[in-house]
Amino acid sequence: MSENIVIALDAMGGDYAPDIVVKGVDLIRIRFPQARFLLFGDEARLTPLLAAYPGVANICELRHTDQAIKSEDKPSQALRKGRKSSMRLAIDSVRDGEAGAIVSAGNTGALMAMAKFSLRMMQGIDRPAIASVFPSPKGETVMLDLGANVECDADNLVQFAFMGADFARAVLGRVPPRIGLLNVGIEELKGNDTVKEAGDRLKAIENPPFVYEGFVEGDVITQGTVDVIVTDGFTGNVALKTAEGVVRMFSDFLRAGFASSLMAKIGYLLSRGGLNILKERLDPRAYNGGVLLGLNGICVKSHGGTDETGFANAIGVAIEMVSDDMIVKMKDHFEKFDMAAQMSNNAAASDDEADAETINNGAASPADPKVEKSAGTLEDAGQNRN
Repeated sequence: MSENIVIALDAMGGDYAPDIVVKGVDLIRIRFPQARFLLFGDEARLTPLLAAYPGVANICELRHTDQAIKSEDKPSQALRKGRKSSMRLAIDSVRDGEAGAIVSAGNTGALMAMAKFSLRMMQGIDRPAIASVFPSPKGETVMLDLGANVECDADNLVQFAFMGADFARAVLGRVPPRIGLLNVGIEELKGNDTVKEAGDRLKAIENPPFVYEGFVEGDVITQGTVDVIVTDGFTGNVALKTAEGVVRMFSDFLRAGFASSLMAKIGYLLSRGGLNILKERLDPRAYNGGVLLGLNGICVKSHGGTDETGFANAIGVAIEMVSDDMIVKMKDHFEKFDMAAQMSNNAAASDDEADAETINNGAASPADPKVEKSAGTLEDAGQNRN
């Protein structure tokens, strides 16, 4: 890990802040001893905690503010009234270059609005996306978007693929990452126009920094056959909540089953070791830390109701991305592949092909000015290719 990594922490964000923030740092500092932290929050509440954890106090700089964003605050309210809040000050420290990333367990809508306003969108990216990981038999799988954008067009999905690939490379070490586009089937004719258009564009990119595997169905999310699954925020959020619900239901069924009889309780004692392994693999705290990708800075959102273990894992995600210089690499990829130009060219090519097919089918007169213009464009394009 590179030296001098500084992480800004919204010490007042989350259901159990600031306790989980300080305790989370105490857990993660053993794994990343070179990391340092900026703590933004109420000095009166944080000072006694830091006194109880001298190891944390030695690697933290406390910056006082008595303002905090509440869970019920609307994003617009947070933007107007929360300029001196712990969340906003932590975000601004990333903007100003004092910290490499910000981690918060606070209000998701406020965090997204503030981060987008302060850090700004990366050039070549239209919208931020929330990315996180799912467990699989082969490790973890990245999925995005998980709720930032309910509706997406093909441009957004292609951009998500690039961002997800960089995230998988930085956090999971996948080189080159394998990308799958979530669809209702793997056949090219299936899916809506947006998904099919995104698939065509991903296939057309020359020498991308990932391997595009084509369409994948929902069961692949937990199989680990691809490293990154790309979808819109509506579908991704439904998948995420469904997975969380299935895990809770499975856990409830196990508890009820092992409590159903004396023999079942004996069976539990005999299988407790294996069940503990299963519990660790399915523990949502191990996958805590959704990342807002597409910003000019690293912003990690921890689950609001997590404990110190989950918050420590969210900090770990931030440190790994900073260590990998993920923002720099992401900017380089978008500049190298000039996504805006590629998308414009792909759209123009699609229009030209449609016009050419219309001409060939005799549906339009060659004397039509629109047809003549389209034919001229096709001719010019052919000359340029030659």
